[in-house]
Amino acid sequence: MISIQNLTRKYGNVVAVDRVSTEIQRGQIVGLLGHNGAGKTTVMKILTGYLDATEGTVKVGGFDVDTDRIEAQKRIGYLPENAPLYEEMLVQEYLVMLAELRGVPVAEIPARVGEAIVATGLNERLLSPIHTLSKGLRQRVGIAQAILHRPDVLVLDEPTNGLDPMQIRAIRTLIQRLGERTTIILSTHILQEIEAVCDRVLIMIQGALVADAPMGELLVTRRVRLELAPGTGDVAHILGGIDGVTEVTNLGGDAWGLGFQGEAPPVPAIVAACAKAGWTIAAVGPEHRTLESVYKELQDEHARRVGGAA
Repeated sequence: MISIQNLTRKYGNVVAVDRVSTEIQRGQIVGLLGHNGAGKTTVMKILTGYLDATEGTVKVGGFDVDTDRIEAQKRIGYLPENAPLYEEMLVQEYLVMLAELRGVPVAEIPARVGEAIVATGLNERLLSPIHTLSKGLRQRVGIAQAILHRPDVLVLDEPTNGLDPMQIRAIRTLIQRLGERTTIILSTHILQEIEAVCDRVLIMIQGALVADAPMGELLVTRRVRLELAPGTGDVAHILGGIDGVTEVTNLGGDAWGLGFQGEAPPVPAIVAACAKAGWTIAAVGPEHRTLESVYKELQDEHARRVGGAA
């Protein structure tokens, strides 16, 4: 559905997007994660045809965004970070206008507007002036305008930025529902947002794509966390000799991280070694890896790589 190859965008000597390549298939909810200034919004603007690439290609549904821009844009619904709403208009009035601008056949406009209204839960706000709506409801109006033409791809840039917890939950539920029939790219710097709704993650750091993997695969860990009672001996030496253990790292105090190789963590052997040494185990089990910890690891790795190349 989406093909991005060697995508690069420069502003003078500043490289905002650095040779990004990826393929996104139909029906995926993909999170584009990165800190402010990582290049996420630039990628979104190039994908949606609002900004030209310096190098590389972007195709949507087989249409090149540079050479077949209108055909590519017909297949995209876009909610920028600051949705361009005409706040003096009624919700229904605004959506009818957007449907006309998008070339929806006149006879189909009532049905398309009704479909978008139902999908976004705006049924009771049809005749409300947009300026009277809460920020969460205005975000829903922004999503409604993005899906009027039944796009194959929905691009959402920071869709929950500035919302309260109840509004965030409502928007997340809406995104998951829309993702049942639409490819969605969700750009955000909020880690919880990605974990809550996405099944695949792209992580950008300083313009570079440093990770591209399904959520489950990205969070898989090959480490065991072991917490021992105080007063243990040479933990690293004893546990480092267990077959399958590749490293033993002190995590602070009496907590230890053990890297392993093989299909399953060697927990029985770890327990047996601790018992033989006379140590009391407070807790042991697979290390819980979060998107936050993965992101930090990638940041540290990227910093080392860039520092080493300097």
